[in-house]
Amino acid sequence: MKSILNHLFEYKTFSKEESKVILTNIAQGKYNNSQMAAFMTAYCMRNITVDELEGFRDAMLELCLPVELEANQLIDLCGTGGDGKDTFNISTLASFVVAGAGYKVAKHGNYGVSSGCGSSNVMEYLGYKFTNDISTIKKNIDEAGICFLHAPLFHPAMKTVAPIRKELGVKTFFNMLGPLVNPARPQNQIVGVFSLELARLYAYLYQKSAKNYTILHALEGYDEVSLTCDFKTFSKSGEKINTLTELGFDRLNPSEIAGGNTVPESADIFISVLVGEATVAQNNVVLCNAALAIQTLQPQKSFADCFYEAEESLLSKKALISFKKINNN
Repeated sequence: MKSILNHLFEYKTFSKEESKVILTNIAQGKYNNSQMAAFMTAYCMRNITVDELEGFRDAMLELCLPVELEANQLIDLCGTGGDGKDTFNISTLASFVVAGAGYKVAKHGNYGVSSGCGSSNVMEYLGYKFTNDISTIKKNIDEAGICFLHAPLFHPAMKTVAPIRKELGVKTFFNMLGPLVNPARPQNQIVGVFSLELARLYAYLYQKSAKNYTILHALEGYDEVSLTCDFKTFSKSGEKINTLTELGFDRLNPSEIAGGNTVPESADIFISVLVGEATVAQNNVVLCNAALAIQTLQPQKSFADCFYEAEESLLSKKALISFKKINNN
């Protein structure tokens, strides 16, 4: 690890293969906590390259516990986190809305590190029991239209570095890896990222894949459609600036989509959306993200049509039913 750290401190980069070896060694516990903390901290201070991100991703996928599902039918709605905005759990709620609309969702999630409440925090608080049992996962997909894949149960590297990430309390390159390493390998994905530079890195990687994808970045720094500002998307059809005016929404104040200060408060917001007691602003943000996911699956449909599908799922309580079913399995 000493030579690796010196390499980083000299502002040098690693090849795809070198990066793959390093991440494999991290997963296998070959470095001590101080060394791994130093390695992750170095990446907080310099940009990751495409080769490094690709190598880290390949190592994670090679080492992960695979989830054998019909990948071509699946979509994941996942953000990198690390945007420092502390919104409520928008992409997780949007996942249940998409499932309620009749699509199959493999939601990859984890505990919050740089935010107060990640998707795993709120799901666990609301009674969901994390599992990597494939029969349970398949049952959830069949009955609820969604499965929840808690990252540390599938990725040895995530489990190894979890205590260090928690102690550091800031975003690391593992935030960037999360959306890339869903163990179900869904062929459809909507990914929110915290910077435009990272959006372009993702776009480069996804262009080399067979996935249907939408990479999004809200221009004020959110890793989701926030409706506080315009947002940029990257997909197979190219780059696009999406304005609130053309979508037909008024600009929101950031306070309208803030998350709770604690996990219980975040969970209260989560349930209020599902049961129909949320604010218009909260509902619209969830529905816009769900609509973009549906449009990723059905690119021939207009955003408005996809929004109406999402709205029907939420208002008819189909999204709530999906949530209840996954919690009861």
